[in-house]
Amino acid sequence: MSIQTSQYPLVAETETKSTNILGPVFFDLCDLRIEASTAQPPAPMQIAPANSPYIVASNETFSVSVDVKFNNTPLTRLLLCLGMKVEVHFGFEGIGGKAGEADASNYIVTVKDDFEYTITWTGTAEDLDLGKGLYGIAAVASVSPYDHPCSQDVLGYGYIAARLLQVYAA
Repeated sequence: MSIQTSQYPLVAETETKSTNILGPVFFDLCDLRIEASTAQPPAPMQIAPANSPYIVASNETFSVSVDVKFNNTPLTRLLLCLGMKVEVHFGFEGIGGKAGEADASNYIVTVKDDFEYTITWTGTAEDLDLGKGLYGIAAVASVSPYDHPCSQDVLGYGYIAARLLQVYAA
């Protein structure tokens, strides 16, 4: 006679086991944003396009950032404590006209007990050889071990897009 239980099948009659001790590891890539160096005036004076964070002069400093948020499991805590490299490649894709394309990247190394990170690239359109025009921006994140003898290739990727940047000649 067999007893039906809601447990997984056992290999032996006296065994107990856990199939998920460490838990899954995953991250969210979110909040792709652009910030120009020109400050926004307080409301209701926000009328000048020069103060838009999405419209920059070719020699104006701006930054593009994205947030990476990891889940909290024993395995995630271990990997972040060991130091994971989170690298983000920001792609600037020209839309029409003579707008070209360029890439910029930056990375962080994770630390113990910190599950949220912001990766930012700061520079000018001239640094990227972006001429006047409109650019679609996307970010691709890769997570891999950082400087470790057991390092593998990339463990995971993320993608986010849908921001626009307008560049005008300075």
